[in-house]
Amino acid sequence: MRSLDDYIRAAHHLVPAPQVLPQILPLLNQPDVNTSTVVELIAYNQSLTGNVLRVCNSAYFSRGTAIDSLQNAVTRVGFRQIYDIVVSVISSVTLMRPQTGYGVEANELWSHSVATAIATQIVARNCSADQQIAFTAAILHDIGKIVLSLALEDMKDKVTFETEKCGLSPYEIEMKLLNVNHAEIGGRLLEHWNLPEHLVAGVRYHHHPAEAKGNERLAACVYLGNFIAYLMGYGYGKHSLDLKARDETLQILNLTAENIPQYMQESFEKFRQVKHLYKLK
Repeated sequence: MRSLDDYIRAAHHLVPAPQVLPQILPLLNQPDVNTSTVVELIAYNQSLTGNVLRVCNSAYFSRGTAIDSLQNAVTRVGFRQIYDIVVSVISSVTLMRPQTGYGVEANELWSHSVATAIATQIVARNCSADQQIAFTAAILHDIGKIVLSLALEDMKDKVTFETEKCGLSPYEIEMKLLNVNHAEIGGRLLEHWNLPEHLVAGVRYHHHPAEAKGNERLAACVYLGNFIAYLMGYGYGKHSLDLKARDETLQILNLTAENIPQYMQESFEKFRQVKHLYKLK
């Protein structure tokens, strides 16, 4: 039986490590972060620099005045917004690819992950949780699917049968065919990247937040964001709307089901803006 690391090694070329994230994450907790440090971390990556400036020069951020340097971008837009842009740009490189093992077309995983991240950030804001950490965990929550997609490519007929005839969700199919799931693989991958333990837990337990001992609130934010993204129609395959897990999640966050429509409405509007920024259809 293949181990978690076996799956990750087999797909390492599909999921490049985001080297800047472990360096930039600690800066989030600094009240007077040195913008020159942020600029330096981004500046040595040509593609990242270009994409950050492209997004910052959209009508949404620039307000008609050109942003011609990273220093200008950080000063004008703010570090926390720049952080969200950096995470989105880094993840888009990987998440915009088609995942043929799941029958997922290009951009589908990216769209779902972004919708989840937006909803999760809104949930975190209303729970007084760290919005940027929640956003990061959410946009990476399904990264394990990129790893497992490779393994499922050789089982396309079985995946189709389990999906169409048995009505199983991707999570259930993974467990049945591979005896492992994308959440566990995603958590292991983040460990390989040396990302913080709470971020690892937010990804690893996003289907079962109550099991994320010490990090239940972060995992619960991601679970609810994922739940909302599917309700919004930004998902793929059958999603198991586990009401028991939903109720446990709401209890962890001290929320009620009545909060969900409000979060959906906010998420729809924000996602519309993001699709425009990143030129998504």
